[in-house]
This record gives sequence, C-alpha cells and structure tokens, in this order.
Amino acid sequence: MKIYKMTATFGKLEHAELTLQPGLNILTAPNEWGKSTWCAFLVAMLYGLDTRAKTTKTTLADKERYAPWSGNPMAGRIDLNWNGRDITIERRTKGRVPLGEFKAYETDSGLAVPELTAANCGQQLLGVEQTVFRRAGFIRQSDLPVTQDEALRRRLNDLVTTGDESGTSDKLAKNLRDLKNRCRFNKSGLLPQLESQRDALQDKVEELDALDAQVKKLKMRLDDVKTWLQQLNTHQAALDYAAAEADAGRVAQAREALEQAQDLLAIREAACEKLPSQEDAEKKLKELRAFRDEWNALQMELQMLPRAPLPPAKKDPFADMDVTAAMEMVNADRQTMTGLRGSKMPILLLILGAIIMAGAIALLVMGNYLPAGILGMVSVLLQALSLLGMHRLKKQTEALEKKYGTADPAHWTDPLREYETALRAYNAAQKEYQDAQGDVEVRLMVMRKRRDSLCGAQEPDAVMEFWQQITNKWEAYHTARREAQRAQNLVDTLSAMAKPVRPPVGVDTLTHSPADTARLLSDCTEEQQRLQSRISQYKGRMEALGDRAQLEKQLASVNARLAQLEKTYTALTIAQETLAQARSELQRRFAPRISQRAQTYLAAMTGGRYQRLSMGEDFSLQAGAGDEETLHDALWRSDGTIDQLYLALRLAVAEELTPESPLILDDALVRFDDTRMQAALAILEELAKNRQVILFTCQQREGNAANA
Repeated sequence: MKIYKMTATFGKLEHAELTLQPGLNILTAPNEWGKSTWCAFLVAMLYGLDTRAKTTKTTLADKERYAPWSGNPMAGRIDLNWNGRDITIERRTKGRVPLGEFKAYETDSGLAVPELTAANCGQQLLGVEQTVFRRAGFIRQSDLPVTQDEALRRRLNDLVTTGDESGTSDKLAKNLRDLKNRCRFNKSGLLPQLESQRDALQDKVEELDALDAQVKKLKMRLDDVKTWLQQLNTHQAALDYAAAEADAGRVAQAREALEQAQDLLAIREAACEKLPSQEDAEKKLKELRAFRDEWNALQMELQMLPRAPLPPAKKDPFADMDVTAAMEMVNADRQTMTGLRGSKMPILLLILGAIIMAGAIALLVMGNYLPAGILGMVSVLLQALSLLGMHRLKKQTEALEKKYGTADPAHWTDPLREYETALRAYNAAQKEYQDAQGDVEVRLMVMRKRRDSLCGAQEPDAVMEFWQQITNKWEAYHTARREAQRAQNLVDTLSAMAKPVRPPVGVDTLTHSPADTARLLSDCTEEQQRLQSRISQYKGRMEALGDRAQLEKQLASVNARLAQLEKTYTALTIAQETLAQARSELQRRFAPRISQRAQTYLAAMTGGRYQRLSMGEDFSLQAGAGDEETLHDALWRSDGTIDQLYLALRLAVAEELTPESPLILDDALVRFDDTRMQAALAILEELAKNRQVILFTCQQREGNAANA
C-alpha cells in the first residue's frame, strides 16, 4: 500500500494537506508543527478512533486529545494505492461520534469498495491488527522498544512455524478452548448446568421428604386445635347465656331509671311554667353583669384620680406681697444699691485727710509745731469720717445682699419669675383636675340613672340573684330533659342488645373470663386457619415438585450424563495442555529468525561494532560489541545505542509482518549521532525501494544527508 495524499481536520490540523511520494519521504518540521498529530491521524483513519476510552488523571483519551482546536467536526481523507487500485477512504464525525462515518471508494470512478469497512479497513490494507502495526510498521521515538502483544506473538509464531498466517494451531487451540468452555467456563457450560440440574433434583427430593414430615406434624397439631376449639365454643356459649341474663337485668334497671328521670322532668317543667322565658332571664343577667362591671371600673377609676394640685408658695422677701408691690420694692432697692456703689465721698475724705497729713508732716519738719498739730488733727478727723462712711456703705450693701440672696440686682427678680412659672403650671393642672373630676361625675350620674332603670328601688345584687334563680330553674329543667333522653337512649340501646340466647349444650368445664375466652377463641381460630393454610401450601408445593419416583429416575439419568461429561472435560484439559506445550516449543523458534535480521540492521547502523544480538520471548534485547565477551541488556547501553537496538528490531519485525505497508517513523533518529544516522538512512533508502517510508523529523540533518 502506498499513500498519495492525506487531508485532516484533526487536533491542531485544520483542513491541512500532506502529499507523499513513493519511496523515502523525509518531512522536516519544528516541534509542535503537527508531526505526531499526522501519525495519530493516519492510525485513526486506518483503524478508527476508540470512542469508549475515558480520560483519567494520567492519560487523555484520543477523542479529546485530537478534538479539532477550531471547534469544527473531526474529519479526514486519505488517497492511496492498494493492490494496484487507487482508493480514497474518508471518515467524518457522525452525531457525537468522532470519525463515526466511514466511506471507501475508487478515486477515479467513485465506486464503493465494499471489502473495506470502518471495522476492517486497517487490517485489510496493512494485513495486520492495530496493535501489531503499532509494534511493527509504526515507529515513534517515544516507544521504540517492542512490547509483548498476543496478536504480534501469534503472527510471528505462525510465520516461523508454518510459513504463513493461517493460524491453524491457534484455531485448534481455540476449538479446544471453546469445547472446554462449553463443558465449563466459570459458572457456565454443560457441566455447571448438569451439576445445577443434579443439585436441583436432589434438593427437590430432600424437600419432598421434609414437606411430607411437616404435613404429618401439622395434621397432628390441627387435630389438637380442633378439640380445644370445641371446648372453647361450649364455654363461649355458656358465657353468652350468662351475659344475656345480665343484659335483661340491666334493661330492667334502665327502665326504672327512665321512669325516675321522667318524673323529675315533670317536676322541673311545672316549676318553670309561670316563669319568664330563659332567654329573657339570661338577657337581664347579661345586662346586670355588664352594669356591675362598668360600675366597678368607674369606682376604681374614681379612686385612682390624682389629688387636687396645691398652689405655689412665694419665696422671701415676697411672701406677703403681690407681684406689683414686689416689683416696686425691687426697683427701689436697685436704685439704693446703685447709689451706694456710686458714692465717692469716703474716698475723697480719705484722700483729703492724707493730703492734710502730708502738709502737717511738712510743717512739723519746718518747725511749725502748732499748725502742724492742727492739720494733723484735721487729717485724723477726715480719715475717721471716711472710714465711718465706708462702714455704713458696707452694712447697707450686705443688708440688701442678705435680703435677696445675691449681690447682683439682675437676679433679685428670679424668685418672682419662678413663682409666675409655677403659678401657670398650677392653673393648668387645676383645670385638668377639674375637667377629669367633672367627666367622672357625669359618668356617675349616667350610671345611677341606668341602675335606677334596671333595678328600680332594689339593690343590683338582689335583682341579679332573682334573675339568677330563674336561670338556674331553667337550667335544671334542661338538665332533667337531657337525663330523661339519655335514660331513654340507654333503654333503647340495651333493649336492642339484649337478645334471647339458648342455654348451652354440653358440659362446660372451663373457667376463663369472657375477655380471655374471646382471645383464646381468636388465637385458636387463627392457628387453625394458619395450620390449614400451611398444610395446603405444603401439599401444593409437593405437587409442584412432582412425583418422588420420577424425580429419582431423573436424578439417576443426570448423574450418568454428568460422569460422562466429566471424562470428556478431563480429556479436553489434557489435549489443551499438550497443545500448549507444543506451541511453547514452536514459539521459541521465531526469535532466531527475527534476531538474525535485526542483528544485520544493528551491525550496519553501528558500523560493525555490534555483531551479536539476542532477543527473548518477550522481545527483550541483549547485545555485544566485538570486544565484549558477554552479551548485556539494552539498559547497559547509551540512549542512542538503545534507540538503534530497538529500531533494528522494529525494522526486522516490520519486514516480517508488514512487508508492503508504509513504514512510519516519528523522530526515530533524533538521538543518533551523524554517522549512525547516515547508516540508518541508508537502510531506510534500501527498504524504500520496495515500500513507502515516511520519516518525520524535527532536525535538518536527515534531509541534508539524504540530498548529499
């Protein structure tokens, strides 16, 4: 098969096209260009996309990893040549299934290719399953080592042992496994079915025996219950007869009580015959009680009225004066205080005395003793008069301050203003008190008129007592009437309940109470019904199980078939083990053939350094250089050498299994040095003579080496 062209809307690829040529194709592009995406697209177009895979914490499902970044539906097309025919395959998204729609047709004519379907396209075109292609012709640097796979093992084994891929040994192994599985596979197969039938038949026989024993025990118990039930019925009949006699006595007592109730009713009715009606009495009582409640509330309200307010008292010095006289006195005292504070005579006398004293001292110094003495006496007299005047002013000022309580005349009228404020408050309170007192008096007058209207000259309590007695008599009448009706209902009920009962037949030897007897009868009846039901169920179950003799016959037949089938199962097990041993022996033969081819490729890539290569059954590799005496595991080698070991193995496996399909390499030579890279390219160019080789690389050196 050779690919001409691929068109993809897949992951980051949006209507992208990739054209290929026969032979070796080296596609150089930087990282994140989409090389790995093209590889994944090719596998998805050939084998389909696993839409059942789920994304986990460590892996991303392909349907999500390669969902188109543009949001468009996933789609793709490949133009190719297969068996000399130019064919186009297309896959498109169908509903919510990525690449769920498949078409295959001849490119030129458009005629469908029916042998290619969505399920078998890859296997038909490449000749191998997807897992084999991924481990053979699809080579990525990230997974160069070849891992074990049952499909890969089977194809390699068939090629080595038979020369083709018909799978005869696998078909034989499958037939043996199918036959053995028909006999027994876990809990299914003929053997488990027969064992189940045997167990079921044995269970039926055992169940029949157990049911028969249970029925016999139940019948014995049923006979005892019937005897006990007959005794209880006789005792119940005796109790019913005694109860009927007691009912008759209670009817007679009820009739006597009815007569007494009817007599009392006649007396009560006669007492109410000439009285006012009960409705009038209750109406009067209601009015009187309402009046009493309102009267009591008014009396309480009257008691709770506040006391009359007291007039405010005048403060000294205005206690016995009216406001006008008080204001005249204050004004006169203010003028006096102003005059006292404005008097300068004592000061002037004191100054004059001081001046005269200075003159006297001057004369005394000059030797004029007589004038100096006269002036000194005059000075002392003036100073004495000054001190006397000052004392008189102080006394008058203190008298006024004591009178008004302050030396500031501006505050002398404060008591008058306080009195006027208190007087206004008193007048307002007095008016409010008089208004409230007047309202209560008016309501008392109304209530007294209402009392006179209701009670006349009598006290309200006496009138209420009168109407209460009338109400009591009517209530006594209604009570007697209800009691008479109750007595009549009791007579009717007891008469209906009291039915004639015949005396019991037979001897009653039981002494249980009626309640115990009813309970025992109920329990005994329920037990009888339960026993009969269980016996019927067991007999029905026995009929459903079948005849015991027939069951034993069927059991013998099943045991015989089971023994024969167990022999067959043992023979199949032995054959399967023998075939497995033979296949294991044949499986060991494919390793040398693959190893020889891989060894040739490895020697060419390493310039002859590694001439020895050994491959295990699990595709593990050991290699030895020319100067090494022993082989070493691949893990002993450098990263580049490991890639070369496994590339050699991959190429060998691909040449065996997919000789005509394209060989896809994704950065497979990235860790090769230049020399070994050129050697690997030479191998790929040789392979490209007979098949298409597609090498994706992120480096320029592969292209440069190929063009050199």
